[in-house]
Amino acid sequence: MPRQRKRATIREVAQATGLSPAAVSYALRGIQTSEETQERVRAAAEELGYEAHPIARALASGRSGMVGLLCGSLEDYWQQSLATGIGRALVGRDRYALILDAAGDPARELALARRLADQRVDGLIVQPLDPSAALWSELAETLPVVSIGDALHGGLSAGEVVFDNRAGVTLALEHLHALGHRRIAVLTSTRASTPDRPADVHVNAEAERLGIRATVITAPQSWSEATRVALRTLAAPDRPTAVFCFSDSIAYGVYAATRELGLSVPGDVSVCGYDGHPMSELLTPPLTTVDWDIDGIVHAAVRVMVDAIDGRPRRRRIVRAPTLCTRDSTGPAPTPHP
Repeated sequence: MPRQRKRATIREVAQATGLSPAAVSYALRGIQTSEETQERVRAAAEELGYEAHPIARALASGRSGMVGLLCGSLEDYWQQSLATGIGRALVGRDRYALILDAAGDPARELALARRLADQRVDGLIVQPLDPSAALWSELAETLPVVSIGDALHGGLSAGEVVFDNRAGVTLALEHLHALGHRRIAVLTSTRASTPDRPADVHVNAEAERLGIRATVITAPQSWSEATRVALRTLAAPDRPTAVFCFSDSIAYGVYAATRELGLSVPGDVSVCGYDGHPMSELLTPPLTTVDWDIDGIVHAAVRVMVDAIDGRPRRRRIVRAPTLCTRDSTGPAPTPHP
């Protein structure tokens, strides 16, 4: 029977790095040391097989080591990738994600946010369905809160990694406008119970500027449910010549609807997504989409959260600039039949 390897001690990590045990402890917690030192210590700890005992660490620091991650809807493939990336990045910073799914329901989102606070998580990362809810300010007074996508009500969050939605909407609509599209359906997951979100507001402003007739339609982020909405939209006598979707998952539902209706993409209808999920490049045809660099979002959100937890509360507003990935799902608007 193989002999179990003895767990390395913090003193052994200190000897391997030439630092004191106290400096190693600080580096492993990401405090009072440079990022270079922290990376060097983590690499040595991993090579030696050092693992801090979670109970001892929690007692010493008064922290749980857990960060709440509240997702708007894990039926959305981009949010699945976001949750996976943040979970892995937190583990790399010696912390763990407690992931909950609001299932597209703003009321459920707020209830779960309260539950995470009751669980005494060290911080909360949220991609909010309802960024204007007063609860966010209340929570931010007791724990670090970092938002992704939209800024939260009250301005008390520890940080925010927000999307330049005006730029993203402009990229998509200007692209479709240049292809000759003037009747565009915009499928968004915003609900009647959720206040207008910035991206939806920008659609109306940009459509007016460009002379486009944009019809905003609520569609769930689940591609199967989005398919039903797309079927109704594309079966109408004056169907749009293009569909702009506020998530790639919704765009997948539009693809399914076009197949069921016998429509071609982009010959009969062009389709544009909005988050640059890796799977979108594998579709037939590949999906044109607005890309927000999910790896950069993950890195920024985790860095801001860890800084806030470790007592470096420099409130940061990080604005993500979009890029348009033009692929074969968008083409010239079809010529009207005489």
